[in-house]
Amino acid sequence: MTSHKSFKVRVRTRMARTGESYTTARRQLLARSGAAVAAPEPSSPARTQMDRISATLLRERTGHDWDEWFGRLDAWGAIDRTHTETARWLVTAHEVPGWWAQTITVGYEQARGLRTPGQRRGGGFEATGTRTVAVPVAVLFEAFADEAVRRRWLPDVAVRVRTATAPKSFRADWAGGPSRIAVGFTPVSGTKARVAVQHEKLTDAAEADRLKAYWRERLAALKQLLEATR
Repeated sequence: MTSHKSFKVRVRTRMARTGESYTTARRQLLARSGAAVAAPEPSSPARTQMDRISATLLRERTGHDWDEWFGRLDAWGAIDRTHTETARWLVTAHEVPGWWAQTITVGYEQARGLRTPGQRRGGGFEATGTRTVAVPVAVLFEAFADEAVRRRWLPDVAVRVRTATAPKSFRADWAGGPSRIAVGFTPVSGTKARVAVQHEKLTDAAEADRLKAYWRERLAALKQLLEATR
C-alpha cells in the first residue's frame, strides 16, 4: 500500500541524512510520530477519512487524490508538523478550501499513525458527520446560524455561537462545554450543498461513538426539514 511505501521512503531519507541504520531510523521515526507500528492499514474498525471520502471525490474537490496529497505532505515534512501548520499549508500553498484542508490533514494523520479514527492528534476525541442537502448553501448555513430554525431540528441543546461566517463556517460551544462544534458548508451546485460537522474535545471513544450516531440522526432530521420546506 502507498502509505507503507511512503514510510519506507522517509526511513531511507533519514538514513541518508543521519547515517543511521534502517532499524534505528525506523525506530526514531515511529517514536516521533507516536505510532506503534508502520502498519499499511489502520487497525481500528472505525472508519477513517479515507473510508469516508473517496479518492475520486477528493480529486474532484481538491485536484489530487489521497496518495498524491500524502506524497506532497511527506515531501513537505508534515510528519513533524502540527495539525494547524499542515492545514494552513494546504490552504495557503495549494489553495485548498478550509474544510477540505482539514479533511486531508486528518486523513494524513490517521494514515501515518499520528491519530486513530475518532481521536484528535495529541489526545482527545471527536465525532464527525456529513450530509448533502438539496438546498442552496446559504439556506443550509442559516439552519445553523438562525436560532429559531436551529431549534426545529436541534432541540433541547444549549448552543453558544463563537463565530459564524456566512455561508462557509459556524463554530459554537456545545451544551455549556467543554465540547464544541465546528461546521463547514460547501456548495455542490446552486441548489445543493454539503454540511460537515466536527464535534471536538470529547472525553473518550464511547462519547465519540454516541455523538457520531447523534449527528447522523440530527443531520438526517435537518435534511428532511429543509427539503420538505423548499
